[in-house]
Amino acid sequence: MNGFTLYPAIDLKQGKVVRLKRGDMAQATVYAEDPAEQARAFAAQGFRWLHVVDLDGAFAGQPANAEAVARILGAASMPVQLGGGIRNMATVEAWLQGGVTRVILGSAAVKDPVFVREACRAFPGRVVVGIDARGGMVATEGWAETSTLPARELALRFEDAGAAAIVYTDIDRDGMLGGVNVEATRELALALATPVIASGGVASLDDLVALKAAREDGIEGCILGRALYDGRIEPVKALELAGAP
Repeated sequence: MNGFTLYPAIDLKQGKVVRLKRGDMAQATVYAEDPAEQARAFAAQGFRWLHVVDLDGAFAGQPANAEAVARILGAASMPVQLGGGIRNMATVEAWLQGGVTRVILGSAAVKDPVFVREACRAFPGRVVVGIDARGGMVATEGWAETSTLPARELALRFEDAGAAAIVYTDIDRDGMLGGVNVEATRELALALATPVIASGGVASLDDLVALKAAREDGIEGCILGRALYDGRIEPVKALELAGAP
């Protein structure tokens, strides 16, 4: 399997498409007023997946942009993975029944691992574990809290849970366009059998080249954010490089 999956990101704050710097809600840049229109644009460009994050939900601990997500689902012609504020089985079920292909469980992986394992068992291949790290340590609650738990240790705890993938985000690089932390992502992927999706800091095609080179080490794809919105990465070239059909 030589393909490398690109996940364009739609981060939602108060119903709008935004990008943050290092997860700081006070440093939000609005890129689009209409998330459904943005979803249609990504589909037209040829992307095969969509990565959606309910930022307000991540901080609130429950869905906060449900209407915007529903509009994205109605507009998107490709599968959607959704994270942010999903902390119980009822919410997982509601989103999966509502059209989301995969849910991402982040803070819950630290605070309620039993629930995450139950969700993985109940919905095989439809649960992704989100691990967000600051200085190698796991951060939770929309990145507002940093724990003393190493990212690698948390990932290994779910190695036998049956998660579809692990999204690994380097918070210090997120939204900063300083380049992705390939080495840390690769080290994590090598320690796991579960596929890893890189996130945070992707700034250029060079980052995609470096990440794709680690495909055999377990890096399955990466999330594209600010660089895509700012035009630093052209969708056609990125998809060509990734090996999309």
